[in-house]
Amino acid sequence: MDKAGIIFSGMRPTGRLHIGHLSVLQNWVRLQEEYRCFFGIVNWHALTTSFDEVREIPENVKLMLLDWLSAGLDPQKSALFIQSQVKEHAELHLLFSMITPLSWLERVPTYKDQIVQLGKQGKDITTYGFLGYPLLMAADILVYLADTVPVGEDQLPHIEFCRELARRFNHLYQTDVFPEPQARLAKISMLPGTDGRKMSKSYGNDIALSADPKEIQERVRSMITDPARIRKTDPGHPDVCVVYKYQSIYNEDELPSIRGFCEKGQIGCTDCKKTVWEKLEQVLAPVWERRKFYEARPEVLTDILMNGAETARKTAAKTLEAVRECMGTGGA
Repeated sequence: MDKAGIIFSGMRPTGRLHIGHLSVLQNWVRLQEEYRCFFGIVNWHALTTSFDEVREIPENVKLMLLDWLSAGLDPQKSALFIQSQVKEHAELHLLFSMITPLSWLERVPTYKDQIVQLGKQGKDITTYGFLGYPLLMAADILVYLADTVPVGEDQLPHIEFCRELARRFNHLYQTDVFPEPQARLAKISMLPGTDGRKMSKSYGNDIALSADPKEIQERVRSMITDPARIRKTDPGHPDVCVVYKYQSIYNEDELPSIRGFCEKGQIGCTDCKKTVWEKLEQVLAPVWERRKFYEARPEVLTDILMNGAETARKTAAKTLEAVRECMGTGGA
Protein backbone atom coordinates (compact mmCIF):
# COMPACT_ATOMS: atom_id res chain seq x y z
CA MET A 1 0.00 0.00 0.00
CA ASP A 2 1.33 3.44 -0.95
CA LYS A 3 2.00 5.68 2.05
CA ALA A 4 0.41 9.13 2.29
CA GLY A 5 3.72 10.82 3.05
CA ILE A 6 6.62 10.96 5.51
CA ILE A 7 6.39 11.72 9.23
CA PHE A 8 9.05 12.52 11.78
CA SER A 9 8.39 12.97 15.46
CA GLY A 10 10.42 12.49 18.60
CA MET A 11 10.54 12.72 22.38
CA ARG A 12 13.27 13.72 24.79
CA PRO A 13 14.35 10.92 27.15
CA THR A 14 13.91 12.81 30.40
CA GLY A 15 12.13 10.14 32.45
CA ARG A 16 9.46 7.49 32.36
CA LEU A 17 6.41 8.32 30.27
CA HIS A 18 3.05 8.71 31.97
CA ILE A 19 -0.52 8.09 30.86
CA GLY A 20 -0.74 11.68 29.67
CA HIS A 21 1.57 10.60 26.85
CA LEU A 22 -0.59 7.63 25.88
CA SER A 23 -2.94 9.51 23.57
CA VAL A 24 0.09 10.93 21.71
CA LEU A 25 1.55 7.45 21.27
CA GLN A 26 -1.80 6.02 20.21
CA ASN A 27 -1.92 8.71 17.53
CA TRP A 28 1.54 7.64 16.35
CA VAL A 29 0.34 4.04 16.22
CA ARG A 30 -2.49 5.07 13.90
CA LEU A 31 -0.21 7.20 11.73
CA GLN A 32 2.25 4.37 11.12
CA GLU A 33 -0.50 2.62 9.12
CA GLU A 34 -0.81 5.62 6.78
CA TYR A 35 2.66 7.18 6.61
CA ARG A 36 6.30 6.24 6.37
CA CYS A 37 7.30 7.06 9.94
CA PHE A 38 10.56 7.97 11.65
CA PHE A 39 10.34 8.23 15.44
CA GLY A 40 13.46 9.44 17.22
CA ILE A 41 14.49 9.28 20.85
CA VAL A 42 16.08 12.72 20.71
CA ASN A 43 18.82 12.43 23.30
CA TRP A 44 20.73 15.47 22.01
CA HIS A 45 17.65 17.55 22.79
CA ALA A 46 17.77 16.24 26.35
CA LEU A 47 21.10 18.03 26.72
CA THR A 48 19.64 21.44 25.92
CA THR A 49 18.25 21.79 29.44
CA SER A 50 20.04 18.94 31.27
CA PHE A 51 23.62 19.14 30.00
CA ASP A 52 24.81 18.90 33.62
CA GLU A 53 22.53 15.97 34.51
CA VAL A 54 23.41 13.26 32.02
CA ARG A 55 23.80 10.16 34.17
CA GLU A 56 20.22 8.97 33.69
CA ILE A 57 19.94 9.61 29.95
CA PRO A 58 21.06 6.11 28.77
CA GLU A 59 18.59 4.39 31.09
CA ASN A 60 15.85 6.84 30.11
CA VAL A 61 16.47 5.98 26.45
CA LYS A 62 15.84 2.30 27.21
CA LEU A 63 12.72 3.09 29.23
CA MET A 64 11.37 5.31 26.46
CA LEU A 65 11.77 2.59 23.86
CA LEU A 66 9.94 0.17 26.15
CA ASP A 67 7.13 2.70 26.61
CA TRP A 68 6.86 3.20 22.84
CA LEU A 69 6.73 -0.50 22.10
CA SER A 70 4.30 -1.09 24.96
CA ALA A 71 1.96 1.51 23.49
CA GLY A 72 1.93 -0.38 20.19
CA LEU A 73 4.56 1.18 17.94
CA ASP A 74 5.68 -1.49 15.50
CA PRO A 75 9.36 -1.57 14.46
CA GLN A 76 8.29 -3.39 11.29
CA LYS A 77 6.23 -0.36 10.29
CA SER A 78 8.26 2.54 11.71
CA ALA A 79 11.94 3.34 12.18
CA LEU A 80 12.58 3.66 15.93
CA PHE A 81 16.04 5.00 16.70
CA ILE A 82 18.28 7.13 18.90
CA GLN A 83 18.96 10.58 17.45
CA SER A 84 22.69 10.55 18.25
CA GLN A 85 23.15 7.32 16.29
CA VAL A 86 22.21 9.14 13.09
CA LYS A 87 24.98 11.71 12.70
CA GLU A 88 23.28 13.33 9.71
CA HIS A 89 21.04 15.17 12.18
CA ALA A 90 24.10 16.98 13.52
CA GLU A 91 25.58 17.75 10.11
CA LEU A 92 22.34 19.19 8.77
CA HIS A 93 21.95 21.24 11.95
CA LEU A 94 25.46 22.65 11.40
CA LEU A 95 24.82 23.49 7.76
CA PHE A 96 21.47 25.08 8.58
CA SER A 97 23.18 27.21 11.25
CA MET A 98 25.15 28.90 8.49
CA ILE A 99 22.01 30.31 6.86
CA THR A 100 19.71 30.90 9.84
CA PRO A 101 19.30 34.52 11.02
CA LEU A 102 19.91 34.84 14.75
CA SER A 103 16.72 36.87 15.09
CA TRP A 104 14.67 33.85 13.95
CA LEU A 105 15.86 31.85 16.95
CA GLU A 106 15.44 34.70 19.42
CA ARG A 107 11.81 35.25 18.46
CA VAL A 108 10.69 31.65 19.09
CA PRO A 109 7.94 32.13 21.73
CA THR A 110 9.13 29.41 24.10
CA TYR A 111 12.72 30.66 24.25
CA LYS A 112 12.37 33.64 26.58
CA ASP A 113 9.60 31.98 28.58
CA GLN A 114 11.71 28.93 29.36
CA ILE A 115 14.79 31.02 30.12
CA VAL A 116 12.73 32.67 32.87
CA GLN A 117 10.96 29.53 34.10
CA LEU A 118 14.06 27.36 34.25
CA GLY A 119 16.05 30.25 35.67
CA LYS A 120 13.70 30.23 38.65
CA GLN A 121 14.66 26.58 39.14
CA GLY A 122 18.32 27.54 39.30
CA LYS A 123 19.21 26.41 35.77
CA ASP A 124 21.45 28.51 33.56
CA ILE A 125 20.46 27.68 30.00
CA THR A 126 21.86 30.75 28.28
CA THR A 127 23.70 28.44 25.88
CA TYR A 128 23.78 28.19 22.10
CA GLY A 129 22.38 24.67 22.41
CA PHE A 130 19.22 25.94 24.04
CA LEU A 131 18.90 28.93 21.74
CA GLY A 132 19.42 26.66 18.75
CA TYR A 133 17.16 23.77 19.70
CA PRO A 134 14.41 24.83 17.23
CA LEU A 135 17.07 24.63 14.52
CA LEU A 136 18.07 21.12 15.59
CA MET A 137 14.39 20.22 15.66
CA ALA A 138 14.03 21.50 12.09
CA ALA A 139 17.03 19.40 11.05
CA ASP A 140 15.43 16.36 12.72
CA ILE A 141 12.34 16.85 10.55
CA LEU A 142 13.87 17.93 7.27
CA VAL A 143 16.66 15.35 7.17
CA TYR A 144 13.91 12.80 6.35
CA LEU A 145 12.14 15.19 3.97
CA ALA A 146 9.13 14.82 6.26
CA ASP A 147 6.04 16.55 4.90
CA THR A 148 3.88 15.97 7.98
CA VAL A 149 4.60 16.44 11.68
CA PRO A 150 2.12 15.39 14.39
CA VAL A 151 2.14 18.10 17.07
CA GLY A 152 0.05 19.84 19.66
CA GLU A 153 -0.92 23.48 19.23
CA ASP A 154 1.92 24.63 21.48
CA GLN A 155 4.42 23.31 18.92
CA LEU A 156 2.99 25.19 15.93
CA PRO A 157 5.60 28.01 16.14
CA HIS A 158 8.35 25.40 15.77
CA ILE A 159 6.72 23.94 12.66
CA GLU A 160 6.38 27.42 11.15
CA PHE A 161 10.08 28.00 11.90
CA CYS A 162 10.86 24.74 10.09
CA ARG A 163 8.74 25.78 7.11
CA GLU A 164 10.50 29.17 6.90
CA LEU A 165 13.87 27.46 7.02
CA ALA A 166 12.92 25.06 4.22
CA ARG A 167 11.76 28.04 2.10
CA ARG A 168 14.95 29.96 2.82
CA PHE A 169 17.20 27.05 1.85
CA ASN A 170 15.27 26.35 -1.35
CA HIS A 171 15.34 30.06 -2.28
CA LEU A 172 19.03 30.60 -1.50
CA TYR A 173 20.17 27.62 -3.54
CA GLN A 174 17.46 27.67 -6.22
CA THR A 175 16.35 24.14 -5.45
CA ASP A 176 13.36 22.19 -4.23
CA VAL A 177 15.22 19.82 -1.90
CA PHE A 178 13.01 20.43 1.10
CA PRO A 179 9.25 20.22 1.44
CA GLU A 180 7.47 22.65 3.75
CA PRO A 181 6.16 20.33 6.47
CA GLN A 182 2.56 20.59 7.53
CA ALA A 183 1.49 20.25 11.14
CA ARG A 184 -0.98 17.49 11.80
CA LEU A 185 -2.97 18.41 14.86
CA ALA A 186 -4.53 15.58 16.78
CA LYS A 187 -7.17 15.64 19.46
CA ILE A 188 -5.02 14.80 22.45
CA SER A 189 -6.62 14.13 25.81
CA MET A 190 -4.98 16.52 28.26
CA LEU A 191 -4.89 14.69 31.56
CA PRO A 192 -4.20 16.62 34.74
CA GLY A 193 -1.94 15.20 37.38
CA THR A 194 -3.42 13.65 40.50
CA ASP A 195 -3.26 17.05 42.23
CA GLY A 196 -4.91 18.96 39.38
CA ARG A 197 -1.71 20.54 38.05
CA LYS A 198 -0.05 19.59 34.79
CA MET A 199 0.98 15.94 34.97
CA SER A 200 4.74 15.77 35.49
CA LYS A 201 7.23 13.40 37.07
CA SER A 202 8.90 16.42 38.68
CA TYR A 203 5.65 17.24 40.49
CA GLY A 204 5.21 13.65 41.67
CA ASN A 205 1.63 13.72 40.38
CA ASP A 206 2.03 11.39 37.40
CA ILE A 207 0.74 7.90 36.68
CA ALA A 208 3.42 6.04 34.75
CA LEU A 209 2.62 3.86 31.75
CA SER A 210 4.66 1.20 33.51
CA ALA A 211 2.76 1.55 36.81
CA ASP A 212 1.33 -1.71 38.16
CA PRO A 213 -2.27 -2.03 39.42
CA LYS A 214 -1.24 -1.35 43.01
CA GLU A 215 0.50 1.91 42.08
CA ILE A 216 -2.45 2.99 39.94
CA GLN A 217 -4.84 2.47 42.83
CA GLU A 218 -2.58 4.45 45.15
CA ARG A 219 -2.30 7.30 42.65
CA VAL A 220 -6.03 7.45 41.97
CA ARG A 221 -6.83 7.35 45.68
CA SER A 222 -4.64 10.46 46.10
CA MET A 223 -6.54 12.45 43.44
CA ILE A 224 -8.01 15.79 44.45
CA THR A 225 -11.81 15.79 44.58
CA ASP A 226 -14.41 18.44 45.41
CA PRO A 227 -12.98 20.16 48.54
CA ALA A 228 -16.46 21.33 49.59
CA ARG A 229 -17.78 17.78 49.77
CA ILE A 230 -17.35 16.36 53.27
CA ARG A 231 -19.85 13.49 53.36
CA LYS A 232 -20.89 11.01 50.68
CA THR A 233 -24.42 12.42 50.69
CA ASP A 234 -23.28 16.03 50.16
CA PRO A 235 -24.03 17.42 46.67
CA GLY A 236 -20.87 17.33 44.55
CA HIS A 237 -19.44 19.74 42.00
CA PRO A 238 -17.93 17.53 39.26
CA ASP A 239 -16.33 20.37 37.30
CA VAL A 240 -13.80 21.07 40.08
CA CYS A 241 -12.94 17.39 40.58
CA VAL A 242 -9.85 15.74 39.05
CA VAL A 243 -11.53 12.34 39.21
CA TYR A 244 -14.41 13.60 37.08
CA LYS A 245 -11.95 14.81 34.44
CA TYR A 246 -10.65 11.25 34.21
CA GLN A 247 -14.21 9.95 34.02
CA SER A 248 -14.84 12.30 31.07
CA ILE A 249 -11.96 10.70 29.15
CA TYR A 250 -12.11 7.05 30.17
CA ASN A 251 -15.80 6.59 30.98
CA GLU A 252 -17.47 8.94 28.51
CA ASP A 253 -20.55 6.76 27.89
CA GLU A 254 -21.55 6.83 31.54
CA LEU A 255 -20.63 10.47 32.14
CA PRO A 256 -24.18 11.90 32.33
CA SER A 257 -25.21 9.39 35.01
CA ILE A 258 -21.95 9.89 36.93
CA ARG A 259 -22.52 13.66 36.95
CA GLY A 260 -26.10 13.20 38.12
CA PHE A 261 -25.18 10.80 40.92
CA CYS A 262 -22.39 13.14 42.09
CA GLU A 263 -24.52 16.29 42.06
CA LYS A 264 -27.27 14.49 44.01
CA GLY A 265 -24.88 12.96 46.52
CA GLN A 266 -25.71 9.43 45.36
CA ILE A 267 -22.12 8.27 44.76
CA GLY A 268 -19.17 8.73 47.06
CA CYS A 269 -15.71 9.84 45.98
CA THR A 270 -14.20 6.49 46.96
CA ASP A 271 -16.58 4.57 44.69
CA CYS A 272 -16.01 7.08 41.89
CA LYS A 273 -12.24 6.64 42.19
CA LYS A 274 -12.64 2.85 42.10
CA THR A 275 -14.40 3.16 38.75
CA VAL A 276 -11.50 5.24 37.42
CA TRP A 277 -8.72 2.88 38.46
CA GLU A 278 -10.65 -0.10 37.08
CA LYS A 279 -10.96 1.72 33.75
CA LEU A 280 -7.27 2.59 33.77
CA GLU A 281 -6.38 -1.04 34.41
CA GLN A 282 -8.48 -2.06 31.39
CA VAL A 283 -6.83 0.56 29.18
CA LEU A 284 -3.32 -0.34 30.31
CA ALA A 285 -3.71 -4.14 30.28
CA PRO A 286 -2.48 -4.54 26.65
CA VAL A 287 0.28 -1.99 27.33
CA TRP A 288 1.51 -4.09 30.28
CA GLU A 289 1.34 -7.27 28.22
CA ARG A 290 3.50 -5.85 25.43
CA ARG A 291 5.93 -4.39 27.95
CA LYS A 292 6.35 -7.75 29.65
CA PHE A 293 7.15 -9.33 26.27
CA TYR A 294 9.91 -6.82 25.44
CA GLU A 295 11.36 -6.64 28.96
CA ALA A 296 12.07 -10.37 28.71
CA ARG A 297 13.95 -9.84 25.41
CA PRO A 298 16.60 -7.12 25.85
CA GLU A 299 18.43 -8.32 22.75
CA VAL A 300 15.34 -7.47 20.69
CA LEU A 301 15.47 -3.89 21.95
CA THR A 302 19.07 -3.59 20.79
CA ASP A 303 18.17 -4.96 17.36
CA ILE A 304 15.20 -2.60 17.02
CA LEU A 305 17.35 0.47 17.68
CA MET A 306 20.15 -0.77 15.42
CA ASN A 307 17.79 -1.54 12.53
CA GLY A 308 15.89 1.70 13.06
CA ALA A 309 19.09 3.75 12.97
CA GLU A 310 20.23 1.96 9.80
CA THR A 311 16.93 2.73 8.07
CA ALA A 312 17.08 6.34 9.25
CA ARG A 313 20.70 6.78 8.12
CA LYS A 314 19.94 5.54 4.61
CA THR A 315 17.24 8.14 4.13
CA ALA A 316 19.15 10.92 5.89
CA ALA A 317 22.31 10.23 3.87
CA LYS A 318 20.47 10.85 0.60
CA THR A 319 19.20 14.18 1.91
CA LEU A 320 22.70 15.23 2.99
CA GLU A 321 24.12 14.38 -0.43
CA ALA A 322 21.69 16.85 -1.99
CA VAL A 323 22.36 19.51 0.67
CA ARG A 324 26.15 19.21 0.33
CA GLU A 325 25.82 19.58 -3.44
CA CYS A 326 23.76 22.74 -2.98
CA MET A 327 26.13 24.26 -0.41
CA GLY A 328 29.38 23.28 -2.08
CA THR A 329 30.57 20.93 0.66
CA GLY A 330 30.29 17.71 -1.27
CA GLY A 331 34.04 17.30 -1.86
CA ALA A 332 36.14 17.44 -4.99
